[in-house]
Amino acid sequence: MKIESKSLFQTHFSSKEFSKRRESLMNQVEDEAIVIIIGKLKEHELETFRQSNNFFYMSGVEVPGAILTIQSSETTLYLPAHDPQEERTEGPRLNADRPDQVAELTGVSRVRHLSDLEKDLSTAKLVYTDQPNMEEICPDAETRPLSPFLRSMRMIKSSEEIEVMRTAGQLTAMAVTEAMRSTRVGLIEYQLGAIADYVFRLNGARGGGYPAIIASGPNAWYGHYFQNNSLLTDGDLILMDYAPDYAQYTSDIGRMWPVNGTFTSDQRQLYGFIVEYHKALLKRIRPGEMATAIMDQTAIEMKALINQMTFTKSHYEKAVRDALEFRGHLSHSVGMDVHDHGNYREQPLQPGLVFSVDPMIWVPEEKLYIRVEDTVLVTENGIDNLTQMAPLELDDVEETMKSAGMIDMLSHLKIS
Repeated sequence: MKIESKSLFQTHFSSKEFSKRRESLMNQVEDEAIVIIIGKLKEHELETFRQSNNFFYMSGVEVPGAILTIQSSETTLYLPAHDPQEERTEGPRLNADRPDQVAELTGVSRVRHLSDLEKDLSTAKLVYTDQPNMEEICPDAETRPLSPFLRSMRMIKSSEEIEVMRTAGQLTAMAVTEAMRSTRVGLIEYQLGAIADYVFRLNGARGGGYPAIIASGPNAWYGHYFQNNSLLTDGDLILMDYAPDYAQYTSDIGRMWPVNGTFTSDQRQLYGFIVEYHKALLKRIRPGEMATAIMDQTAIEMKALINQMTFTKSHYEKAVRDALEFRGHLSHSVGMDVHDHGNYREQPLQPGLVFSVDPMIWVPEEKLYIRVEDTVLVTENGIDNLTQMAPLELDDVEETMKSAGMIDMLSHLKIS
């Protein structure tokens, strides 16, 4: 019986991509070292399995409990034996009893049974791993942490990763735009999340890449508000921050818009300021620049803008001036995790770096939190804004909200 390979091994990355990553890693460790990466176990029978990020990053293999070892130029993949009963209920998967098929799909050098691991590693002397309690398997080995190497590698994206992240960014922007169009007074926050989930899954994502933040009115004050169970109220703003899990990668975004479709004068002043701050940051990002210098230069420009503004409330002016002192507007790396590994701020920006630009202000007197966020890729000449499809300018947001939304075309219960 011929088995369709697409169901056995992911198709977004070539096997050569994983081979290059393994080669790059081994060039950073001692010649005699063995790298051991242990995949995630399945936690319960009906779980939708998602492989651990580091194991997927180095192999692309999505079999629960798989183990990868790398020594010099040889990669060994340890897999469970063929289980006919499991195959009958869940479908075929990579297994150690079909080593030629596994090696052809994944590009590994050898395929072994999980039961062979302890014997194969019994004489290891130097091991890099993040797995605790390796003494039973490698009793004579010195153990060193692997994660610092993988964090550094994951921070700079390859061309294949960039293509995946472009798609993730497009889906993120599409979902937020559809949520804008669907916003109505009286809906519940999670209904906008349902629209986003539909967009994600319709286009091949596994679902959400992290818990959705859909915070209306005072809920936005809580930076990582996940309850999403409040009614949308006339006069309030909504903050939405949600991206898909697409091919084990995600994105990040932040947009705010008025529930009733029209910004008030106060909302225009605060959100309009943060949009201008955002654009001022974006135009300065390019390879070779330091994040601190970009924030310092942008703060000077925004201070001049503040000096020309007339604020409706004195504490609004204080809030935007305080924002110039905050050092987190160029935010976290983005990749397989939304808050991905690696601190890019300590070195000049490099092509292939993906991170979030997330200027924000706090108005404690009214418990207001105002922000806008995009995920950007540093290129050879500047940046590529991966989530730029989502409306940013205030007039564009209001115009978008005049269009019919998916919520008007899909059946849903009228929940009181």
